[in-house]
Amino acid sequence: MSNSEITKAVTILHQGGLVAFPTETVYGLGADARNPDALKKIFQAKQRPMDHPLIVHLANISQISEWAEDISDDAWLLAKTFWPGPLTLILKKALEVPNLVTGNQITVGLRIPNHPVAQALLKAFGGGLAAPSANRFGRISPTTAEAVREELGDAVDFILDGGACQVGLESTIVDVRGEEPVILRPGMITAKQIETILKKPVIQKKKDAPRVSGSLESHYAPQTPLRLVESTKLDIFLQNLSESDSPIAVLSRNKLIIQNENIFHIFMPNRPQDYAHDLYQTLRELDKKGFQQIVIEAVPESIEWDAVRDRLKRASF
Repeated sequence: MSNSEITKAVTILHQGGLVAFPTETVYGLGADARNPDALKKIFQAKQRPMDHPLIVHLANISQISEWAEDISDDAWLLAKTFWPGPLTLILKKALEVPNLVTGNQITVGLRIPNHPVAQALLKAFGGGLAAPSANRFGRISPTTAEAVREELGDAVDFILDGGACQVGLESTIVDVRGEEPVILRPGMITAKQIETILKKPVIQKKKDAPRVSGSLESHYAPQTPLRLVESTKLDIFLQNLSESDSPIAVLSRNKLIIQNENIFHIFMPNRPQDYAHDLYQTLRELDKKGFQQIVIEAVPESIEWDAVRDRLKRASF
């Protein structure tokens, strides 16, 4: 990534434009988080509900206090342990944080991404960038610059191409305002890892939790209907397919017993990290091929698979 590209991106951002940039999770659609007019462009480009909060990306941990108040010891500990990295902290917002960032809530989500291009951009920009995933609302998050172009086209003023994202799924979101940390969206930093650092249990969601990115029941979805099927029932499901259900794509970690010309099979990795890395790009490619449906073998129930399982559940019908 050349300095001239970073300079161009920073100029666009200071002028209130939109810049897509890579993080280790997915590509973000960035705008100056202090500029309400720029923030409105994010919602317009994504066709995103105006009350759906945005995550603010920072370059340095010292910037937290510019965006949040009453920062707990748990928050500082997690920030120092996992930042830069795929972890978003939900904190009490500072008074001057624009309501468009927070969805008119009293909370703000903050993160320091672990990607050299994102780091270079944020350091050169000097402030916070609001940056949800660079795709139309509810669709598959982009993990390449080409996917951003396909999704948003001319709605983005500039795209910084940093190659394929390393993680491939959105960050873990943790509410750290109270005594008990709450995971509001699972990611590749697991509840177990967070509990190990904080030396206390972590709650998995709660009724009065704030709204956060990616928390709607239907999200991360391809346009092709996606169905989840338990491992033990997959072969029976395929055996009973009708002509009108075909052709289909099947993603599984195991070999299929039932095979025919109407079934396009893709082997998925057995490690959750590798599966997460491949998932969105695989779904994006299958979405272009005209299948009647995409059938995915359900993943294990273990904590390491929480993030992948969450995304598959939200993307399926």
